[in-house]
Amino acid sequence: IYAGVATPTESAAFGVLISLALAAAKGRLSVAMLRDAVEGTMRTTAMVMAIVVASILLNFVLGFMGISREIASMVLALELSPVMIMIFIAVFYVILGCFMESYSIIILTVPILAPIVSQLGFDLIWFGVVLVLLLETALITPPVGLNLYVVQAIRRRGQIVDVITGAAPFVGVLFLMVLVLLALPELALWLPDHVYE
Repeated sequence: IYAGVATPTESAAFGVLISLALAAAKGRLSVAMLRDAVEGTMRTTAMVMAIVVASILLNFVLGFMGISREIASMVLALELSPVMIMIFIAVFYVILGCFMESYSIIILTVPILAPIVSQLGFDLIWFGVVLVLLLETALITPPVGLNLYVVQAIRRRGQIVDVITGAAPFVGVLFLMVLVLLALPELALWLPDHVYE
């Protein structure tokens, strides 16, 4: 992906082919294994798509009723500093990310929060970078980060506490990155600014 040889989707397909080759090399490739993998993929995709469809419908209703504008007006009427509001938004995303899937969070919240962030004077490209960091942080934040349980399910041994302990330094670094980007927004905008010159 970084070398520009393949897109993320092509890389995912390449990963599937390598996984199939490894399974065949270890003698674990079978029709039953493929059926289970396809069934699990379909269940996960159906669950995520149901959340996405519900989020799109909710956004339509919120926009039609003007609730998004009202929320933006209420937040801006609090007369807090822009940095304080961004800290509250960061905490909100970390908490929400512990319970929901990232794509659903983006579809559900960005139409409401992006106008607020823009009116506070922040660049939306910067907000996108911070948003991705916050969502990735939420997915590994103890005690209920979803990826912690994914890793534990793959391990199939030991306690979840071991996974939480292993993830803790990464959570700390991600929180530090978010704080640095809140203090120095130009760090996230340096590359886009040079690309669009």
